[in-house]
Amino acid sequence: MSEGTIPAQQTGEEEPGEVRVPGRLAHAREFVAAMLQLCAQDRGARAALRTGVGKHPDEARRMHRYVAVWLPSLDEDTQRAYYAVAALIAARRDTEAPGQEGKAGRPPVSRFGESLGVAFAAAVARPRDGLRESSAEMRLNLLTRQSVAGIHRHLPAAVWQLCDKQTQPDWAQLVVDLRSWRDQRGRTGRRWLQDFYRARRQAELAAAKDAAEGADAADADQAAAAVS
Repeated sequence: MSEGTIPAQQTGEEEPGEVRVPGRLAHAREFVAAMLQLCAQDRGARAALRTGVGKHPDEARRMHRYVAVWLPSLDEDTQRAYYAVAALIAARRDTEAPGQEGKAGRPPVSRFGESLGVAFAAAVARPRDGLRESSAEMRLNLLTRQSVAGIHRHLPAAVWQLCDKQTQPDWAQLVVDLRSWRDQRGRTGRRWLQDFYRARRQAELAAAKDAAEGADAADADQAAAAVS
């Protein structure tokens, strides 16, 4: 399949046609789907991929067999992005957030991915055991200040923090962001933080609306009880 398009039958759409997806993201989605399937079906492969967590590809010799055939480019940043995400997928906790399996297991209809900021906002919004907002802010701000070497060094802890809250990042979008981190760090970091704060604001508004509707319903019940 050529980069940049996803056949309609693979997205689950009923109508014929294709969803146009940016080439890098389309390829990353195929790669992520393959890695998820591989990890689910082959324990040995998953163990091999897991050995590369936090390591440079030169130090992850057991990963070459599974990742090399997927590399769309041999430039250093691309290789590090693909190896890093494959290792994180293999090392992730075996807890799936609702909706994550469908998103990661096959290319979604949307032509755009979700940034790491969206994932952290989702972790904060989890009922009862959500991530503290201050902790999420601290982690995101730390990541956005990193060099290429730094982002790869700090990313495993960030992903495990999400997984502990049964939340996973959009793996494919993470591949794309890591590929361009050297030149686009400022823009990517800004997007992560902006997406986080926008998502948190939407969650707060939704919670306030639910609370108001609940109060109105309670008042109505009391009024009805008084009349009866």
